[in-house]
Amino acid sequence: MEILDILIIGAGPIGLNCAIEAQKNNLNYLIIEKGTIVNSLYHYPLYMRFFSTAEKLEIDNVPFISTAPKPGRQDALEYYQGIARQKDLNIHLYEKVLKVSKENGIFQIETTKANYLAKNVVVATGFYDIPNLMNIPGENLPKVKHYYTEPYPYARQKIVVVGSSNSAVDAALETYRKGAEVTMIIRHSEISKSVKYWVKPDIENRIAEGSIKAHFNAEIIEIKENSVVFKDENQHTHEIENDFVLAMTGYLPDFDFLRNSGIELNGDYLNPQYNFETMETNIPDLYLAGVVCGGKDTHLWFIENSRIHANIIINSILSKNS
Repeated sequence: MEILDILIIGAGPIGLNCAIEAQKNNLNYLIIEKGTIVNSLYHYPLYMRFFSTAEKLEIDNVPFISTAPKPGRQDALEYYQGIARQKDLNIHLYEKVLKVSKENGIFQIETTKANYLAKNVVVATGFYDIPNLMNIPGENLPKVKHYYTEPYPYARQKIVVVGSSNSAVDAALETYRKGAEVTMIIRHSEISKSVKYWVKPDIENRIAEGSIKAHFNAEIIEIKENSVVFKDENQHTHEIENDFVLAMTGYLPDFDFLRNSGIELNGDYLNPQYNFETMETNIPDLYLAGVVCGGKDTHLWFIENSRIHANIIINSILSKNS
């Protein structure tokens, strides 16, 4: 069986960037991706706009052309998938990596379709696949959605939006403007400071005028077929009519996969152990790239500031081969 120089898990922007750097240096590589190219971006809300400007999302100095000041989801899909075509990157799609193990200095990678051998493995899996659950009764009801795509299904419905981050604020504003009756349940005392600066005044004004109801320092304790039960800041219990719950409570990396690969996770945030100078984990020749490096702190790394990981990783691999 062929032994790859590098097997890259994940075809997001950072995984693609790793592949491009490997290709430039004549390394034999393969990307394994469980969905489509930049699969997480594909599953973003349809009308989502990035916080970053286009040039800060570029990889390999390929210009990211966008007519809008802040590019949106479709712009990013066109850009990153276009690069994969232009560079003719070696990618296997709709194939999930199940297990990574190492024996006699070589990694054995088991997927849903095949087995591979590689000298080095790069985990660039992001964090968008596993919702951060509330772990309350009724969370498994069909009306509870952990992913939001567009507002139209929620027109003239009673909606509860859980959270106060960008995804929650976007969902609340968009559904409200399509005729939904929106109530936000927020564990903190205010809208998150990380909300996009051009959106934050909009949500705060809609709350102030009463167009969108908001309960701060509150927490849902049960979801029922036709209602939601929550506690307010005074620990008083309330039950309100409800048709849908949009639980925008964030997402997590696949910690079980990281543990099973031998990567040590540290502290309350389950931060993966790696060398900041090389991106190499506690397992020699096993590297991390992109958002997955932050553990539960999924706001720590994003496309803009983790593009450098590809160069760092490839330079580390090349230095071992020299």
